Amino acid sequence: MRNLASSLFLLLSVLIAPLSSMAQADSIMPKDSMRPTFFKRVPYKGLIVPAALMTYGIVALESHYLIGQNHQIKTEINEHSRGKFTADDFSQYAGTAATFGLEAFGVQPKHNIKQRLFTAAVAHAIMATTVYTIKNTGTVWRPDSSANNSFPSGHTATAFVGAELMWQEYKDQSIWYGVAGYAVAAGTGFFRMYNDKHWFSDVAMGAGIGILSTKIAYWLLPLVEDKLQTHKRNYVFMPGYNGRQATVAASLRF
Repeated sequence: MRNLASSLFLLLSVLIAPLSSMAQADSIMPKDSMRPTFFKRVPYKGLIVPAALMTYGIVALESHYLIGQNHQIKTEINEHSRGKFTADDFSQYAGTAATFGLEAFGVQPKHNIKQRLFTAAVAHAIMATTVYTIKNTGTVWRPDSSANNSFPSGHTATAFVGAELMWQEYKDQSIWYGVAGYAVAAGTGFFRMYNDKHWFSDVAMGAGIGILSTKIAYWLLPLVEDKLQTHKRNYVFMPGYNGRQATVAASLRF
């Protein structure tokens, strides 16, 4: 377990170090030679929340106090549990879907469809790779003892990618879009604990990974922004319900 914690601290530093290096390089470059893209400055404040969540999750692997808190939270939730509620299997994708769907209802996002596809794809790729790597090197048993890949919560990580995508795209329209996205993501994390699939520290780690993965995707966007500019786009987005399942039909033409 101690080796896993050390490996995760190393992973966190690997994720953040390249961004810090780029920001430092930017600070010493002459202004007239700077590219008007990514190298302006990485916003360090954006690292605080995801780094804190991930640090909590990592420390909880070894801390007897935080392990005890995990069990206490589990006990309290189980006392009020009235059976499983599997909304988290669907709500994890709500934020990402809304990032592409709200425009169809007249809410204008910050970036065009190609840019949103890029950030969503990169964010989900970073998140999925990180979660998969950690799960396959860890030995944390789920609260229901069904498997030993509890840490971190993949559902929560996916949900918080979507929440941060919504925040980045629609906060200029209204902060309530971002608030709604984060509320759904937090609900997803809660129901992972309610359904006895994850500890609180799993959820915290997953949330941190999801947020950081999305922020990295947006910090990388300026590197390819010129190629993703589009002046004409045609697309149709049609949500539906067949009586048993929610469906989404989309047609895109660039």
